[in-house]
Amino acid sequence: MKNLITIGLPSKGRLKDKSVNYLKERGLKILKSFKERNYFAKIENKPNFSIIFLHAKEIIQRLGDGTLDVGISGLDLLKESEKNLQSKINIKKKLNFGEADLVLAIPDNWIDVQTVADLEEVAFDIRSKRNRRLRVATKYPNLTKNFLFSKGVTQFKLVRSLGATETYPFIGSSEIISDISSTGKTLRDNELRVLKDGIILKSMACLLYSKKLKKKIRF
Repeated sequence: MKNLITIGLPSKGRLKDKSVNYLKERGLKILKSFKERNYFAKIENKPNFSIIFLHAKEIIQRLGDGTLDVGISGLDLLKESEKNLQSKINIKKKLNFGEADLVLAIPDNWIDVQTVADLEEVAFDIRSKRNRRLRVATKYPNLTKNFLFSKGVTQFKLVRSLGATETYPFIGSSEIISDISSTGKTLRDNELRVLKDGIILKSMACLLYSKKLKKKIRF
């Protein structure tokens, strides 16, 4: 269809529900499909709008390559993506849902470590006693690396987290972690605490436009 506008929305969880509600509050009612696993939807009385439900991370990728015109996804995922990809996406609006912090967290029993600066001494100690670098488990390697470097911490190794990042220090896969946290409860439940200056990024859901979008639209 000519002038078709493709909109990517998160495919599951609270972010999906709140994104759908955000559009509904602006008079854009999504028509639900009767097919349980259908990833496509239409908007009532807007035949030139097409909804695609995708993983929040994939929404960033598709906005970057221009196969989506508009999307709702997390600021954390946008900022973690490659600079070349970010340069192709506009943040149209920061939304009042999906709030969470990307934080640097350490085991509770590291009583002498309170700030990020303290980690450099820990890192050198690990290097001299164990002949390896301080390991940081994360799903956000780019943001974490840049944050640590900006704070003067250089003696570390990133460990890609494939699941529950909070478990990594206790199974011996890392010493510390960086992870996304909305309430901090999961960290506390796993005997971890955020460093006093350990907030890497304050994230939230954002309305994003591909820079390839030529038509002016408002949500």
